[in-house]
Amino acid sequence: MKLSRSALAAYGLALAIIVVDQITKAWILYGLELREVGRVEVWPPIFNFSFVLNDGVSFGLFGGGAARWALAVFSIVVAIALAWWALKAQRRLLVAAIGLVMGGAVGNVIDRIRFGGVVDFLDFSGTGLFPWIFNVADSAITIGVILLILDSLLSERPAKVGSAPEKS
Repeated sequence: MKLSRSALAAYGLALAIIVVDQITKAWILYGLELREVGRVEVWPPIFNFSFVLNDGVSFGLFGGGAARWALAVFSIVVAIALAWWALKAQRRLLVAAIGLVMGGAVGNVIDRIRFGGVVDFLDFSGTGLFPWIFNVADSAITIGVILLILDSLLSERPAKVGSAPEKS
């Protein structure tokens, strides 16, 4: 089976997200030793590094550790479904969205398996607008979902009469 350029692009983006996510988490855990320190002020009060091991889902929902393996399996199933979808995707925006979500899901699965929860450290809670602490994988998933929605909205637009179909 020959992979399309679009699928390879999605897989490459996913791999890049996984690598950057795991490198930043390794730096946080073993370089800054944030697990021991707890918090490092970067740009107070707006932005700091704060260690949180999130054993729930988004924003700590369903935490407590009991769902660790169920969440890991669910994320793997989602990543496999996205990998399959990438084989058929043609539009650039959709390919980027799939790669971002797939990479973020796998990045967080690695944490669940290794640590029993997801390592979160990007803390913008000092703004008073965004109280959650997150990581690179979470950011990729969020941006990917936004791009999926945008792609869905843009691909449902009716073509203008007399215009050539859009190329992605």
